[in-house]
Amino acid sequence: MSRIDTHHHAIPSFYRDMLIKAKIDEESGRALPEWSPEASLQTMAELDIDTAILSVSTPGTAFSTGAAEAVALARDINDYLADLVTAQPDRFGYFATVPLPHVDESVGEVARSLDELHADGVVLLANNAGVYLGQDGQDDLFAALDARSAVVFIHPAVLPGPTVDGVAPFAADFLLDTTRAAYLLVRNQICRRYPNIKFILSHAGGFVPYASHRMAVAIMGDTGRSLTDSLDDFAGFYFDTALSSSAAALPSLLAFAKPGHLTFGSDWPFAPVAAGKLFAAGLETYPGLGASERSAIEHSNALALFPRLGTAPPPSAGSAIDQVRHTVGRAVMRGVVRLINTR
Repeated sequence: MSRIDTHHHAIPSFYRDMLIKAKIDEESGRALPEWSPEASLQTMAELDIDTAILSVSTPGTAFSTGAAEAVALARDINDYLADLVTAQPDRFGYFATVPLPHVDESVGEVARSLDELHADGVVLLANNAGVYLGQDGQDDLFAALDARSAVVFIHPAVLPGPTVDGVAPFAADFLLDTTRAAYLLVRNQICRRYPNIKFILSHAGGFVPYASHRMAVAIMGDTGRSLTDSLDDFAGFYFDTALSSSAAALPSLLAFAKPGHLTFGSDWPFAPVAAGKLFAAGLETYPGLGASERSAIEHSNALALFPRLGTAPPPSAGSAIDQVRHTVGRAVMRGVVRLINTR
């Protein structure tokens, strides 16, 4: 059974142009890669992926100059991706972008994207302009997500501090950024107060599986919370395998995560196809996984999170790219018109 990729990025052309204009196209320590829906389909064929759940990566909308601009950009991204999914519902899904750190506006876009556009979930950056998930003032956002039993994909962003010369942010800082957000979500009991949200942590959770007991001890000393409660919350996250299905990382991840809580991730196009093949091979050849366990990671666990994919017809290779080109053309024009009208 082919894979469902829950960590697969989209870079719409209008969004790419805005990042380049703002001079943040290499913020994460690497050049912004080329992307198109057609290229996604080609990569999916190479990595044996049936369906990719698309998301916009860091910096999201946090570089926008104000709430109105962030809202307009989030709407354009979500309209674009919704049209793409409408054209090929069996090949694509998407996580909606919200205009954090603007909480009220993000609540509105959660409602629009999930209720009207039928997004498959929401992507939240671990920090938005230095404000971390799980910090005070975000309850309205989590309440809106909880009320909709939303799947929330947590992706790292650049740390709110100076980079270290020679350490590319994506190489190490991203893992810390995800871990900081996960820590706050557990420490401040977001996971307990909003139990219907299903959080997926990028890159096997950063340092979460490996350092979970140490962090639970710290939370116990800080708040008096039960060690076992914190560990249960940490293990209750979902974890994708993007850049993480190696012989070094898999033992800790498999020992820690709850059954059914691992999903396949490629991190394309920020991770090149060669890297995707390398880590996919690590999953395929890892001796600690049986065929049924591997199938669950690659397909079944994601299908439980996104049941609509189980009702989609099988992929039709002949017309897929032509359908995507037609729909993307319409979506790009609509996005351009809105951007012009809001300036």
